[in-house]
Amino acid sequence: QVQLVESGGGLVQAGGSLRLSCAASGTTFGINSMGWYRQAPGNQREWVATRTSGGYRNYADSVKGRFTISRDNVKNTVYLQMNSLKPEDTAVYYCTANYGGRNYWGQGTQVTVSS
Repeated sequence: QVQLVESGGGLVQAGGSLRLSCAASGTTFGINSMGWYRQAPGNQREWVATRTSGGYRNYADSVKGRFTISRDNVKNTVYLQMNSLKPEDTAVYYCTANYGGRNYWGQGTQVTVSS
């Protein structure tokens, strides 16, 4: 079992920055990858970024060049640095971890970007 707790969301003006954190606890050894998804009101949940245990990082086209995913293996925490935020980035952001063939999810953190 893996437990995930996100933090760092909030309200920011367009062009600003936020850093989201996701702390993993429980059985963290052997987590294959961690990543972020987001869901805006009325929309389906969409993938944002992934970082594998080997360090490979991948991003959705909509955030490429603006968002950076990183991971602190000592703290079992994954981060999402979000720069040049746009109103369309407004959503609930969810952390996810893949372990033992199963995806685990956090409770989500709200990010609101005002124009």
